Amino acid sequence: MLAGPFAGALLADFGAEVIKVEKPGKPDPLREWPPHKDGVPLWWKTMARNKHAITMDISRSEARPVILALMRRSDVVIENFRPGTLERWGLGPDALAREFARLVWVRVSGYGQSGPMSAQGGYATTAECFAGLAAITGFPAIGPMVSAFPLGDYLAGVFGAYGAMAALHAREKTGRGQVVDVSLFEPLLRILESVVVRYDQTGEKKPRFGNQMEEDVPRNVYPTGDGGFIAISCGSQRIFENLVEAIERPELKTDPRFASMALRVANRDAIDTTVREWIMRQPTALALERLLAHEVVAGKVNDIADVLADPHVAWRNAIVAVADSTLGALRMPAPVPKLSATPGAVRWTGRESGADNDYVLREILGLDEDTLAMLRQQHVI
Repeated sequence: MLAGPFAGALLADFGAEVIKVEKPGKPDPLREWPPHKDGVPLWWKTMARNKHAITMDISRSEARPVILALMRRSDVVIENFRPGTLERWGLGPDALAREFARLVWVRVSGYGQSGPMSAQGGYATTAECFAGLAAITGFPAIGPMVSAFPLGDYLAGVFGAYGAMAALHAREKTGRGQVVDVSLFEPLLRILESVVVRYDQTGEKKPRFGNQMEEDVPRNVYPTGDGGFIAISCGSQRIFENLVEAIERPELKTDPRFASMALRVANRDAIDTTVREWIMRQPTALALERLLAHEVVAGKVNDIADVLADPHVAWRNAIVAVADSTLGALRMPAPVPKLSATPGAVRWTGRESGADNDYVLREILGLDEDTLAMLRQQHVI
């Protein structure tokens, strides 16, 4: 619902012609997810941007000739089904390997295409738990926490798009495509690399510290005197010394408890409390101004209204306004990263179900009206 489609969205942002296939009469579930405005699905507008929307029941044998014709015109097939689904329909990469030797398949699933758990469905929430991320997040007294957003889906989408590009690059040398097998949990496990090697070599598990960080002290989100929050991260001795100057406690530079990162880790509560007490007495703007003036790595906790009003966000063009036929001007995140010579663009927002049937089926595939009428009569499109 999110991971595979996001891989397609990333490729579409940079010019790929992406065709999104939905089942007739049963639109993509993301259209039903909130938020909505006057019944219009807003999440869909950005996830399906730059994609051609067609309807086709690819599980039907009558659709097979059309699906194969689309594959012949394609470099990449992205699918997000439970493993075995395409095989059940006779559309798996093994069955089509001889005819589509150059095709790259991006297969996104909960636990991957192989292994004892491969047939099990998965969502980002369970992936965070399975990969070990939830175990190291949250507060010690409360327990594990998962993201308030489907982080695992989006990360898998990034890895899926990256895998597609790597496979296409390899095809230039070998002339052959391949399968890009992306689970939801393995991208999360990949970024937990330090946790893995630590346990492997020492038998130690990373502890749960809430908004603090075991390796970086002080590092926390601190409440201010006027109801705001400021995040601080002291990843070096220099930044720590800048911090104690900023909070008007220069004597802490020579305090033996805080003379190194290892010692600050051992005495985290003492230094964290000192920083917290100072920030709690300050208005947010004044505290942030002083911290930044002393070159402390600090930032205000923004809500989305703050983000969209921020001049740096505007300067970077990180949010773009796109014309939408239903909603008018619609703001959404810009393509990332920024390429100097071939930048990405949002050409249009997510379209209605089947909006591009004529373009794809008539212009790209060249189907005649009799064939289209038959497919409609069979409820294939």
